[in-house]
Amino acid sequence: MSIREARPSGQYSTPPAGGDRRAPWACRESGPPEPPKPRLLDRVRQALRTRHLSRRTEEPHVVWIRRSIFFHNKRHPAEMGAPEVTGFLTSLAVDGHVAASTQNQALSGLLFLYRDVLEIDLPWLDGIVRAKRPERLPVVLTSAEVRAVLQRLDGVPRLMACLLYGAGLRVLECCRLRVQDVDFATNPIAVRGSKGDKDRVTMLPAVPTVDLARHLRAVRAQHHSDIAAGVGWVELPMALVRKYWNAGRQWVWQ
Repeated sequence: MSIREARPSGQYSTPPAGGDRRAPWACRESGPPEPPKPRLLDRVRQALRTRHLSRRTEEPHVVWIRRSIFFHNKRHPAEMGAPEVTGFLTSLAVDGHVAASTQNQALSGLLFLYRDVLEIDLPWLDGIVRAKRPERLPVVLTSAEVRAVLQRLDGVPRLMACLLYGAGLRVLECCRLRVQDVDFATNPIAVRGSKGDKDRVTMLPAVPTVDLARHLRAVRAQHHSDIAAGVGWVELPMALVRKYWNAGRQWVWQ
């Protein structure tokens, strides 16, 4: 379909003989413009979330990829390769004096970028100056020191500290515990979606059992009040809300 530009009467030009008989002012309608390609860091985030990696893994990956790009004067990583990656990681150890774990974290982020996002295989990085991992004596509290710390806590913070110490939970693992994860009959605690998106089972310590049961009774009363007020929803993992749309209001998921 062509669109003819309006011109005053008597001012139409004669098309050249044997040539294109379309008016010079005619044009073709173009299709819809192509959507812009996602930016590199957005592609990294999408690849991480597609693999169900945690947000705590996503954040350092994006940070180190951005720092590598700025280190090489904003060159696109697709235009670089093993020498540039080696130079950046060596600079972290030599100039930045970072710890070995920090350098390994940066290496993991860059390897993910090249292998899983850009789909570029990097050769073995032999020329990296590795940050030295110093040997440190572990700092372990004695039983008396742990007892002194717990005695200075009260309420929910004390309950959480007892679970962290007695059940060996990480902080986020303790914060994400749901009612159905604790079995007071046989005393196991189901830790779901832990580091590396893995599940595991640990034991409920005896000391905080009574306080935990009292805390759950108070929370359940509050939950019933919330439900009566038309609220009381809780976030569900993954896309479970699309399958069990009302599960977010059930007590076991609180």
